[in-house]
Amino acid sequence: MRLFALSDIHVDYPDNARWVDALSSEDYRDDTLILAGDLTEDRHLLAWCLQRFVAKFRQVLFVPGNHDLWVRRDPDIDCSLRKFDQVLTIAADAGAWMQPRFHRDTLVVPLLGWYDYSFGSPCDDLRVMWMDYRACRWPDDYGPERVTEHFLQMNPDGLPHAASRVVTFSHFLPRIDLIPFFVPRAMRRLDPVLGSSGIERQLRALGSDLHVYGHSHINRRVVIDGVVYVNNAFGYPQEGMIAARALLALDNELR
Repeated sequence: MRLFALSDIHVDYPDNARWVDALSSEDYRDDTLILAGDLTEDRHLLAWCLQRFVAKFRQVLFVPGNHDLWVRRDPDIDCSLRKFDQVLTIAADAGAWMQPRFHRDTLVVPLLGWYDYSFGSPCDDLRVMWMDYRACRWPDDYGPERVTEHFLQMNPDGLPHAASRVVTFSHFLPRIDLIPFFVPRAMRRLDPVLGSSGIERQLRALGSDLHVYGHSHINRRVVIDGVVYVNNAFGYPQEGMIAARALLALDNELR
């Protein structure tokens, strides 16, 4: 029984979808997969993707990312909160879990989130270029800070069961220092929309030993104050130089 992590698979791209479809249907039947968000904005593709992974793994745990809540191509959905409710139903119907589950004696805990500008204030250029500002729709009184709080409040405030180890995962970054020093200054304008320090507070309160995150498309492993942070993004087809484009086994981190 192995534990794998993957995020940002973006099966809207045919090459990425083909990779999912071609993944062995035999090699992972006893294993657990963490999917840390950004599968697709398309509800039908989301169902297909989750169903394919569930057919290949013993259990699949999932949290949606920002792309999964886009509604720009959903004329029948006027709110990303309603899209989230549909994502919940799609995941449950596919057999994927969005609740804590055991992997052997390790408890794996999904953490919902968004970004609340705790990593910085957005500049005017970011407000123009960042697709979420146009592709997501929220109630009139919901800014990013309230969206983040809405999702953080849905996360567990304690462990439902005693566990030898705890693995948490989120799509969004729990701390801004997970972005490595070599990222160009021009790209740091994205910092405000990368995550929330509220996720960090929650994973620490849960006693997490390892946290999987996505969203940045920068694969990394780093230890900070006793917690191992891991990003294993599949990424866009053109990102082969910065994304591993493979499953990542976490078992050695848990020994």
